[in-house]
Amino acid sequence: MTKLDRPDKFWEKLAGLPAVAADQVPLGAVRALGGLLPHEDLSLRYARRVAGVGSLGRRRFVAIADWHGGRIAREAKAVARSAYSWANRGEGDAKELYREIEGKAVRCRDPFLAVKRRWIARRLAPDCTKVEIADLQKEQETDRLLHAMGWETANVHLGSATAAALLVDLASRHEGWLRQPVEEMLAAIHTDWSAWREAPEVKSQKEPASIALAEARAAKRSAKEKNPRG
Repeated sequence: MTKLDRPDKFWEKLAGLPAVAADQVPLGAVRALGGLLPHEDLSLRYARRVAGVGSLGRRRFVAIADWHGGRIAREAKAVARSAYSWANRGEGDAKELYREIEGKAVRCRDPFLAVKRRWIARRLAPDCTKVEIADLQKEQETDRLLHAMGWETANVHLGSATAAALLVDLASRHEGWLRQPVEEMLAAIHTDWSAWREAPEVKSQKEPASIALAEARAAKRSAKEKNPRG
């Protein structure tokens, strides 16, 4: 689907992150990062990082070090409560829910992913980054990516109930039960995105290529569905 392309670019990007003094990094983040490092006496460079879509805006701290002739990096991201809990005025403990989901998901667990108090720590590496939609060359590759994401979501659900119970639940639902709320959510996201894009502080900024490509492909799919013979 994608290939490892120029790892040096990855490390150059991390090296360009704004540095932050060790005493300016929250103690919880320091401990979370330290728990994923191979040795406690490494000379670390701390930096701030801005990334994510759904998690955009959360505090992120990166620890970079040299280890046996190569570089390693770990990131600590602040935990946030689910938007569902916020919208429904529920309490809910984000870190406990995240830990429970990770523990029940039916899959091989990532040894470099941990929840430490109010921080999620993980490994950063050239071969351990998100797949950008703009990097996918064919529409079929986008479909494969979405299928894989759905598969992982199903693995999480499978950890909360038996396969038989899930199949019974699916059989009881009407045809198209998922499509309708997805279309409603898509419309809400587009409305929110359009409002954000018109904000004065971002109106002059260039639209990310991944978003533009995703919107073009969504429009193409919609046209095909309306006119399958076209």
